[in-house]
Amino acid sequence: MPDRLPISRRTVLTAGALGALGSALPLGTAAAAADTTVAASTAKAARGLRFRADGTFTVVQFNDTQDDEQTDRRTVELIEKVLDQEQPDLVVINGDVITGGCETRLAVKQAINNVVWPMESRGIPWAVTYGNHDEDSLPQSGVDEAGMLKIYRSYEYNVNAESTRGVTGTSNTLLTIGSSAKKNREAFALWLLDSGRYAPDALAGQDFAGYPTWDWVRMDQVAWYREQSQRLEQRAGRKVPALMFLHIALWEHRFMWWGGVDTRTEADAARGRARHGIVGERNEDECPGPFNSGMFNAIVERGDVKGVFVGHDHVNDYMGDYYGVLLGYAPGTGFGAYGLDGAERNRLRGGRVFELTESGDQVRIASRVVYAKDLGIDLTADDQPMEPLPLAPRQQRV
Repeated sequence: MPDRLPISRRTVLTAGALGALGSALPLGTAAAAADTTVAASTAKAARGLRFRADGTFTVVQFNDTQDDEQTDRRTVELIEKVLDQEQPDLVVINGDVITGGCETRLAVKQAINNVVWPMESRGIPWAVTYGNHDEDSLPQSGVDEAGMLKIYRSYEYNVNAESTRGVTGTSNTLLTIGSSAKKNREAFALWLLDSGRYAPDALAGQDFAGYPTWDWVRMDQVAWYREQSQRLEQRAGRKVPALMFLHIALWEHRFMWWGGVDTRTEADAARGRARHGIVGERNEDECPGPFNSGMFNAIVERGDVKGVFVGHDHVNDYMGDYYGVLLGYAPGTGFGAYGLDGAERNRLRGGRVFELTESGDQVRIASRVVYAKDLGIDLTADDQPMEPLPLAPRQQRV
């Protein structure tokens, strides 16, 4: 039997009971449960998540490592070289940590271990979000997202929260970063959300032919963010600036690039790039779900999240300012997953770096992409599988 929560997102979608988790608990009850999870998450993270004495904090986002237990060796090489160069204070693997091909529970653990051990061995706190491919091996391995969370949380430096009953998704997490200047002051926040996997086959008797087939952030997750944001503001005495990470893009990522909702010409894209200060490449369509989640609207209303960063679309790496909120991509990190066409397959492999600097009550955010091509890594358009890294005793037992 697979390791799973009493009610999983996968079960709800299969049953066609969309929104069931959103209404499973009264809003106040869900909020109370969320408080417990956030407190546990923050307490676990507080050991290491603090701005340095010079007021800086560095986050590295990797995306779509997306491989089985025979991970392409260059994926691990890229992670290690970025860690050694950037010396981050936290790493986020933003969805699709693994993919299909893991036929056993052991293989799932090995696939995970390959890409998280570089952080563990260096003592760097890290967390994951979930993507659409993480459960691809479930039919063979019997390990679903809840089972993976047990594995992740068995590592010493993982800072993922437990899942919150009544809120859709696995391990929606709020982490806060302590100030370097004031003791017990929460200076910055990181929101990690599960954006789901795939849209159901049908809803209300209607299929989704012609619409995007990926999942979307549910309204109860939006409500969870709003409530926890308000509680954090009350606790801190001000809005705490933040970044948000989720795997699947929001519709607003696409709107920003094209400079509109129904526009698709190069002139439209030029308008979008100019208006929103977009830098970086777009080599494939953004792939949101069929419905707009309303998350961006909530972010604008609350005014604390300063940027939303995604993956999922491996060959996009652009970033822009969409009405006061940074929207952007990290490129695909995993050499075993799809990339650009032909000989250029691995040209965009990399990670995104966020340099945070305290400035009074504000935090300045600078972001850039680090590429494998600049780190002396072989970009040959082939697969180079490795033998799994050995599991530590604790991960052998979990």
